[in-house]
Amino acid sequence: MTGATGFVGAHLVKALRARGDSVTALVRRPALAELQGWGADVRLVNGDLNDEAALRAGCAGADVVYHVAGKIAARDMADFMATNRDGTANVLAAAHDGGARRVLYVSSLAVAGPTVPGHPVEETRPPAPVTDYGRSKLAGEVLVQAVRLPWTIVRPPLVYGEWDRGTLKIFQLAKHGILPLFGDGSQELSVIHAEDLANAIVAAATAPAAAGRVYFATHPATTTSRALALAVGQALGKRPRIIGMPPFVARGLLWATDTIAHIAGRATVLSVDKANEYLAPAWTCRGDALTRDTGWSASIGLETGLRRAANWYREVGWL
Repeated sequence: MTGATGFVGAHLVKALRARGDSVTALVRRPALAELQGWGADVRLVNGDLNDEAALRAGCAGADVVYHVAGKIAARDMADFMATNRDGTANVLAAAHDGGARRVLYVSSLAVAGPTVPGHPVEETRPPAPVTDYGRSKLAGEVLVQAVRLPWTIVRPPLVYGEWDRGTLKIFQLAKHGILPLFGDGSQELSVIHAEDLANAIVAAATAPAAAGRVYFATHPATTTSRALALAVGQALGKRPRIIGMPPFVARGLLWATDTIAHIAGRATVLSVDKANEYLAPAWTCRGDALTRDTGWSASIGLETGLRRAANWYREVGWL
């Protein structure tokens, strides 16, 4: 699998080990693997998505190739494509030559595009990404669907939980009592805890009926950006002050942050391009098809999941 030392990947390795599966993990930094506390049943292959020899070594003899690695922040579209499209092509070539029986590609709700309140998207709607990230993940999906071996694609919405540095910022801000939001806080969101997502990925990769299918994996209950912020505060025993930013203020802030990052030669998720995501009225989806075909369903509610994440952040000293 790729992305094993990342946020979702760490939970997926845990889920696979709990099943008794042997795991081969492509890792760029072996030191991160040591932090995970993996046992001898996890075989490490040093390399990245551009390392053909490492990919071939990792995919040789694999039953399922889990492609989890991806870039969520990039300097430009070419940077996104280099990882999310071209890196995927490299993984697919190695999986094909290694005789894999299934490729599981972790994509994103960003491929489907935003929705309208009260109308979660289903898999039958054509993709409509509104960011470079979403377009690059769609490019990866196109390659996956063209490969000559069984495949399954899973598109998660907002993912949270232990090991996540993305939503960590929300916890840090809530701890200090102030939480700024893009927009007025009414944006509807689908969310999923990383443990639930890991189990969804395994179910999708191993169920015969899931071959050749694209799925959303989500908890059935939706929330709003404001309710999510308040729930994070509750998990910390706080009631943070919510400060909404009108669209013109949000776009100005994103432009300034993006410009500074560009000058410094760095990538940031707070980019002008992401304004279309942050200010959309809803990002919601339905997981019914995945449940129907695999029997999987999300079991970790938002309140429980956020409390678990908060406790873990404290334990490891991130909060």
